[in-house]
Order: sequence, then structure tokens, then C-alpha cells
Amino acid sequence: SVFAQLTPLLKGRKVIILTVPGAFTPGCSKSHLPSFINNYDALKAKGVDEIICTATNDAYVMHFWGLQQGCEGKVRMLSDNAGGLVDLLGTVKQDGCQKRSERYTMVVDDGVVTSWHPGVGTDGVKQPENAWAPKVLESL
Repeated sequence: SVFAQLTPLLKGRKVIILTVPGAFTPGCSKSHLPSFINNYDALKAKGVDEIICTATNDAYVMHFWGLQQGCEGKVRMLSDNAGGLVDLLGTVKQDGCQKRSERYTMVVDDGVVTSWHPGVGTDGVKQPENAWAPKVLESL
């Protein structure tokens, strides 16, 4: 499960977790994930130990999307194919036949969420840039 994978990665570390609606989708591939790849050095300079990307796609899809995006050595790709993380956080977005997550990014320091960056405003209006790396950098 995604929890078994995340738990040891969070203990005693500052980790950014970005969750996207789906691998290989336009907004996720052109903006959200690349913003973290492109700002990797700046995020590390702010004390971030690791950047993790999750989606409800299976592990093979996440792996190959990560290769296609150039994530190797910068962003760890994790599958939340059962949707456990999105269920826990209440970010479920039903999209046809597949459970997806709303777009968000969070900063987790030693297992505690210290910063939350949703891609949808409280009024329900999409604001994807709020979940991109430049906004997260402002909060660090």
C-alpha cells in the first residue's frame, strides 16, 4: 500500500508530496510535475529531503511516466492505485470509471503536514498553480 511505502520515507525528514489527478494527463505532465523537477535544486536548498509524486495510476504507469518526465534522481514516483491516500485526505474525485485525486501538494515534516497547497480553491474554482513548486517554495 502507499502507506507502507510512505511511512519510512517521512520519519525524521522533510518531504514534499504532490498528488496529481493522473499520469500522462496534460496539466500534470506540462505543469505540475515539471515544476518540481525544474525547481529541484531550490527545494533541496530549502531543506527538502525528498519529493514524492503520487497518483491513482498503477505502479508501472507511474514508473514509465516518471522516466518520460525525467524524474530519475529528483522525484520518487509512487502509486496510490487503491486510492487509500486520497480517501484518507478526502481528495477523492470520481472521474468516469476511475477514482482520482484532486490536485494538491503538501509539505510533510517528520510525518506532520506543515503546508497544504490545494489545486482547487475553497470556492471550487480550479487554481492548479497553487499546487506547483513556486508556491511551495514561498512557504518553505
